[in-house]
Amino acid sequence: MTDKKPTPKKSALGKGLGALLQDSPQKNKSESLMPSYPTAGIFEISLDEIQVNPYQPRTHFDKDALQELADSILTQGIIQPITVRKLDENEYQLISGERRFQASKIAGLKKIPAYIRTANDQQMLEMALIENIQRENLNSLEIAHSYQRLLAECNLKQEELGERVGKNRTTVNNYLRLLKLPPDIQAGLRDNKISMGHARALINVESIDRQLAIFKKAIQEELSVRQVEALVKSINGDREEKENKKESPLDPVRKYEITKIQQRLASHFGTKVNLKSDAKNKGEIKIPFHSTEDLNRILEILEII
Repeated sequence: MTDKKPTPKKSALGKGLGALLQDSPQKNKSESLMPSYPTAGIFEISLDEIQVNPYQPRTHFDKDALQELADSILTQGIIQPITVRKLDENEYQLISGERRFQASKIAGLKKIPAYIRTANDQQMLEMALIENIQRENLNSLEIAHSYQRLLAECNLKQEELGERVGKNRTTVNNYLRLLKLPPDIQAGLRDNKISMGHARALINVESIDRQLAIFKKAIQEELSVRQVEALVKSINGDREEKENKKESPLDPVRKYEITKIQQRLASHFGTKVNLKSDAKNKGEIKIPFHSTEDLNRILEILEII
């Protein structure tokens, strides 16, 4: 390597991650060990000196895809450096780039180009999750778990999370709602047996047994998202019709208004909302929650906490 410092380049990452890569006001062991490397500097580091990232959100790496990347590295070299933090003398930890790291080992490389950053454990988690969400082809369930970890372990509010990942609150909620589905359906989503569109439709079915029944039918009959949505709408329509028969009939205009309000509330809170009103304009609003985290999310939206 030469002593000439490379010209700093603007980051192609989102604003949130760019802010994270600035020096933290909190001093820690990693910071005290950091030499005066330029922010955009690229350095050759021995693969044996690098530890894998314990905060890596991706749980599965395709072996064939890794081999293809390894073959490409042998031909083209490492086009995009990995990012690491310094733990100790000759000891580093991955922040991002585990596929490149693993493929380089398969390719038989001894060293790899890397950016060296300063970060504490919480920043490591946040950087790793956000970088992978923005750069890697994560499936929707992995993204949902990453969002959940950012909220729970990095103490982010939903609005802050949306800013970090460049998504609005509704989109974030749509991913988080996937985690309310039964394990069998989550596994089907993870294994690409159904799409996120199928899963989002199934969330609107209250009964877990009915969710699973529709899920199995969708796989067996290879139903499209629209077909599943129609099936869910039919089931929910039958249920609502039975409930409405027990109540005093509403004026058609008033019934339409109530339905529209209920839909807006469901979109705002990212969960199914039950709104009931009788002919005397008396009623109730029910917002179900499925865990303490889900309750806190709703309370945040209501600005109660």
